[in-house]
Amino acid sequence: MRCTSNNKKQKRNFILSLTLSIAMLIGMTGCGRLSYAMPYSTDSQISGFDVVSGRNPGKVEAFAADLCVVTEDLVDDENVDMSEAIAAVLFDVNQREVIYSKNAHERMHPASLTKVLTALVAIKNASLDTVLTATSAVNITESGAQLCGLKSGDTMTMDQALRILLMYSANDVAMLIAENVGGSVDEFLNMMNEEAKRLGATNSNFLNPHGLTQEGHYTTAYDLYLIFNEAIKYDIFNEIIHTANYQTTYYDKDGKPKELSFETSNLFLRGNYTPPENITVVGGKTGTTNAARNCLILLSRDTGGAPYISVILSSKERDILYKEMIDLLDEIN
Repeated sequence: MRCTSNNKKQKRNFILSLTLSIAMLIGMTGCGRLSYAMPYSTDSQISGFDVVSGRNPGKVEAFAADLCVVTEDLVDDENVDMSEAIAAVLFDVNQREVIYSKNAHERMHPASLTKVLTALVAIKNASLDTVLTATSAVNITESGAQLCGLKSGDTMTMDQALRILLMYSANDVAMLIAENVGGSVDEFLNMMNEEAKRLGATNSNFLNPHGLTQEGHYTTAYDLYLIFNEAIKYDIFNEIIHTANYQTTYYDKDGKPKELSFETSNLFLRGNYTPPENITVVGGKTGTTNAARNCLILLSRDTGGAPYISVILSSKERDILYKEMIDLLDEIN
């Protein structure tokens, strides 16, 4: 059978595409090389063939183009004493630079650092004036769990709930938010895990919205960076984590007022600890359980206003945690 000109052209294109695919696969798996595969999409305006052939010289931006990427530990034992913490990271957000990294991808209990994702999902899916109503889901009986004392039928706005969640770390408020935003706690957990995966936090699994210890509930220092990095894009999140004190009134099922006032759990903002010279701690989130030990994630800025994200997971004691964080932040200088 004779080949027509059109058939020859199709055959050449097929061979070229196959060759290109093999070349890309080899490049992606070559020893010692870090490369990015072009995302597959039938709607993409740029293909591998187009770029190589010169038909379309456009560029494909890698998923992590605007993120810090950790491939190995980067520690400074001479200046940073991180001997009592299991994992820690420090990132220059604007320059996308890894300044410090220890066990960044180790799966660990996150304690109340979980609430950063809870807040992020709530902010993205509900308005601040949304009225939340408590059900029996807020009845947490775990010994030592931080609670604001919600009862079934109590109401508060999303704005109030987010402040109590992030500043006071109330676990019953985490359940209040989850049930009202998701329609059910289980659906909200689906939303949390979907958001985590969307952000690239693929080494995490969230089984509750508060962070109390549960088998199979885990994340990593790097995944928390990804989640926190997204959360600080929202003004309300930044405002709340920077607030030192809060006083509010919410209502019980009969409309009677219930007063609540507290200080943030962040001891940098309360003045108990002082960050290194030339560093300002904007705010962050604390977390403590027996399984997770002492955890802290922070947004800080240098004298030029450049932002940095730091995470420490599973430090032995609270005082040690803050001293380790001071050492870590001093690496910015």
